[in-house]
Amino acid sequence: MLKIVYPVCCGMDVHKSFVVACIAATNDQGVTTYRSKRFSTFTGDLHRLAAWLRAHSCTDVCMESTGKYWIPVYNILESSSKITLAHPKYVKAIRGKKTDKKDAKWIADIFKHGLVSGSFIPPADIRQLRDLMRYRSKLTGFSSGEKNRAQNCLTVSNIKLDDVFSDVFGKTASAITTQLLESNAPFDVRPFLSKKLKASAEEIQAAVDGSICTHQAGKLRVIRSHMENLAACKKSLESLIFGLAENYLPTLDLILTVPGIHVFAAVGILSEIGADMSVFPSSKHLCSWAGLTPQNNESAGKKKTTRISRAGAYIKPLLVQCALAAIRKKSNPEIRSRYLNLKKRRGHKKAIIAIARMLLTAIYNMIKRNEKYNAALYRKADVPPRNREVSVNEAIYILQRQGYLVTAPQSA
Repeated sequence: MLKIVYPVCCGMDVHKSFVVACIAATNDQGVTTYRSKRFSTFTGDLHRLAAWLRAHSCTDVCMESTGKYWIPVYNILESSSKITLAHPKYVKAIRGKKTDKKDAKWIADIFKHGLVSGSFIPPADIRQLRDLMRYRSKLTGFSSGEKNRAQNCLTVSNIKLDDVFSDVFGKTASAITTQLLESNAPFDVRPFLSKKLKASAEEIQAAVDGSICTHQAGKLRVIRSHMENLAACKKSLESLIFGLAENYLPTLDLILTVPGIHVFAAVGILSEIGADMSVFPSSKHLCSWAGLTPQNNESAGKKKTTRISRAGAYIKPLLVQCALAAIRKKSNPEIRSRYLNLKKRRGHKKAIIAIARMLLTAIYNMIKRNEKYNAALYRKADVPPRNREVSVNEAIYILQRQGYLVTAPQSA
């Protein structure tokens, strides 16, 4: 018989307009009684749900993360209950025995035995910061899409600004684009040029010798207006983000000492992992949660795949960007040398994921120990011991790991 971990617990089946709650109370003889009730998702009814749980002395609650519908329920019950938020695949009911009432009872049954693993849910202020940072990344994506559309307008009009300017949306190129939209007649570009440009005035004059039609010009004006609005919205959003992040300035100062991490990257990492590292037993658990470790897919002693998991949809790309910035800097030889050694053996993609995991492991230990980034620790680990004796086969293996091609000596 399975052990009863939670003698009194509640399973919830959350929907858009209602919640079905089932309290499972197990006595000393192992007999479980169930009480089910349905509540709407209006705020008043959710408070009545919290009162109903308190009336039955139920503080342990389990629910599945159904879209965004679980968030209002979680926010109201958070102060009075210990909530376990489960991935839907871990609480999936048996086919053929699925109703809203049976789903809640099934969740309560598996939860009372401790068979449900909960998801990591940070505190309320970190969740708010996470929501704002994810919205900022969406706005950045919208802005990038609009830049591509603007470039397409110039390309179909045979205006080759991208051939003579490194940034088509820089100050000089934007001024020339504005002049093109104001007057479709040929004009002299020299008044718009600065001395820092690599391209000559003749090359730039030839690049703008295109013909932009009325429809493309109108489309380009709308795109530029949208980009300006996106930039204004993003600026307002960033002020909200900085206001929330002020409470975590000491932690952010620690994260900013890591190579390749700028201000918004630090805030983004903090919003995803939080400031309390005690929720992760080790750095390996954190890296697995972030999707930076290989999947476990083995059968009959054979590994079917060694690909990384799909977890960490937001933090993983962010860490990869930080890793790419860190390996480009010659001031970080401990990171760059490790990347180059891994790249020789495993390729760029696996090497950059390994560097991203290295950065996240460093951040975990820095926050947990309240220490700044120490590059000397990595440099010390890369130095081989002087008095170590190895066999010929071990020496060959070490050289091969460093990227050397070892050939056998020719016999005399």
